[in-house]
Amino acid sequence: MTSAGARSFIPAHRDPNDGRLRRLTTELEGKMSDQNYTAVFLVDQTPEAAFAAINNVRGWWSEEIDGRTDQLGEFKYRYQDIHRCTIRITELVPGKKVVWHVVDNYFNFVKDKSEWKDTNIVFEIAKKGDKTEVRFTHVGLVPAYECYGVCSDAWGTYINGSLHNLITKGKGQPNRSEQIALAFTVDQTPQEAFQAINDVRSWWSGEVEGDTVKSGGEFSYRVAGVHYSRQKITESIPGKKVVWHVTEAKLDFVKDKDEWKGTDIVFEIAKKGAKTEVRFTHKGLASAFECYKDCSNAWGMLVNGNLRRRIATGKPQPSPW
Repeated sequence: MTSAGARSFIPAHRDPNDGRLRRLTTELEGKMSDQNYTAVFLVDQTPEAAFAAINNVRGWWSEEIDGRTDQLGEFKYRYQDIHRCTIRITELVPGKKVVWHVVDNYFNFVKDKSEWKDTNIVFEIAKKGDKTEVRFTHVGLVPAYECYGVCSDAWGTYINGSLHNLITKGKGQPNRSEQIALAFTVDQTPQEAFQAINDVRSWWSGEVEGDTVKSGGEFSYRVAGVHYSRQKITESIPGKKVVWHVTEAKLDFVKDKDEWKGTDIVFEIAKKGAKTEVRFTHKGLASAFECYKDCSNAWGMLVNGNLRRRIATGKPQPSPW
């Protein structure tokens, strides 16, 4: 029940300004706020360290996050085909508070699949003597929700376990990615990283034909007898993001030769202090795919190796194999 729901129990023929009704409404709202899922723990680290860990969402909740989680804006969370949601970061107060608003939500295991929608996820940080207290509240996640039991158990694991460990030990236990994800930082600007990514021939070793720069452009990649794929550039935001959609694929070393078809190859670029972070994700290339191990190894050499050096040096890179 929401606060609006509590007010709906006030009879229409009664004066809403009646003092007794105001007290009743306040009491109902107070009881409902007490039912919001809450978790609290103490750590020896500073409020600033706790704040940084909370904002490192990939480090404690899930590696399969799409978007920035350390600035105002939106990011997407996904866990297999069970749960996905879009979250808007509405408040960031360094060392004190983080607030997320759930813009959209889908569960596949409850009747009302959007139960989290329009709820708020709040992290409050405060000094408690020589310790730091982290108070987590999912405002709107109440026992009346069908998902409450499963969701409260899950939040308990993520907050009291994974987030706590990330703050205190420097390593959490997030959901592992069902896709290939890599990241590195360089001294060059986001625009220089963007230009290097688009200069595909200089770092993706093989035969490249077609337009690798313009949004809507298409290009093919080929290593004779091993790999052929065709990519369409579906998003190109200078200094920020590049997305390729794989429209055709033929991998000669696996049984299902079109495993890449329908997947997306994403490059996200962002400033990280004085450096530039490049985050690479091959979305849809899951660990269940036969090619996963070989492809993840190849992307590691190409992205963390060739592309990183191409950005750093400005020079085309030789084949790593």
